[in-house]
Amino acid sequence: MMFLKLVVGFAPWLAFLAIAQGSLVRLEIGLVVALVLSIGMGLAGLQRGIIFWIGLVFFLYATVAVMAFGDMWTIRHMGVLANATLAIGAWLTLGIGRPFTLDYARQHAPPEIRNTPAFIRANIVITLVWATTFTLDALLSWGDMENFALPNWIYQILNYASLLGAAAFSCWYPAWIRRRRQEHAAALQHPAP
Repeated sequence: MMFLKLVVGFAPWLAFLAIAQGSLVRLEIGLVVALVLSIGMGLAGLQRGIIFWIGLVFFLYATVAVMAFGDMWTIRHMGVLANATLAIGAWLTLGIGRPFTLDYARQHAPPEIRNTPAFIRANIVITLVWATTFTLDALLSWGDMENFALPNWIYQILNYASLLGAAAFSCWYPAWIRRRRQEHAAALQHPAP
């Protein structure tokens, strides 16, 4: 269930990633699909918080720059720009003390824990993993763009692996914390002799 929530939350970015490969036409289609998804999901309440706004601004900028102005710099740097935008957004949410994952986690957490220090700390850790992943992916996109040392497919595999790793961590970590908390509570109720 948590993985599905991640996919829905990042649907515009995932659609863009899947579509905008290999040609200018696909890039344009990917941008339009991502922009429409961002607007639609925002109106439907499926996306929220700073990552929603960052995505909306990015896809609006990129769509106008590419389709209206044919901005070759934006086209050439699209992978770096997309990942760097996500990285900056994630780091910004950490810097202001509101990790972006809180906007999604609070929807599905029991009301009594939504503002606890442990809940916020868990979201800081998860957002830190995502910020690091987006930063790594921006660097990988730059290396791929510059044809730096490795073949293109290696950069692609590393990029997808880092995203899958962050998604897996985002699903595993809250469950691990809950399990640890339950074990601790059980140990308090039934202390060892």
